[in-house]
Formats: sequence, C-alpha cells, structure tokens
Amino acid sequence: MRATLSTRPGLIILNLALAATLIVLAVASRADAQNASGPPARARGEYTLVAGKSNSGGSDVVYVVDASNQEIVALKWDQSRQAMTAVGYRAMGADQRQTPGR
Repeated sequence: MRATLSTRPGLIILNLALAATLIVLAVASRADAQNASGPPARARGEYTLVAGKSNSGGSDVVYVVDASNQEIVALKWDQSRQAMTAVGYRAMGADQRQTPGR
C-alpha cells in the first residue's frame, strides 16, 4: 500500500522528532560508572584462596587474599544456612603503614 500525500508530511515530522530525541539523548547522557567526580574506582581484584584454621579454633576457614586492593577476608562454611559467612576482614595497607613496635 502506498501512503497518501496527506500522511507523508506527518511521518516525516515524526521521524525528524524521533531522530532529534535520539541525538539529544546520545549527547546529553553520561556514563555514571565512568564518572570521575565520585570516589576513586576500585582496582580489579587478583584473588588467592588459602585454606587454614581460625585463631579461635572450631571450623576451618578459607582466607581470600585480594592482592590488588590489599585486603584479606576470612570465610567459613555455615552448615545451618548452607552458605559461606564472613568471619573477619583485614586491610593489609593499614598494616604496612603501621610503625613496628614492641
């Protein structure tokens, strides 16, 4: 079917309006994930898992070491919840800045 001459200008105007909206949204929008005004981006982690015993005794734990962000998280298996639960956290960067003493 052919569009009649009376509907063709309406379709042209509609297409121009949609194209203008698309251009405005493409230019005006910004990526919030790459916004430099927020807190500094967290580095991509480099993880190492180490099995061991906890200091408090009881169950075994898994230590997750993030070398990029210098963090350690201790996890243990909770049988009642059927999930890993966090036991402890340590920032290795804070340990490096601390002055040794007796």
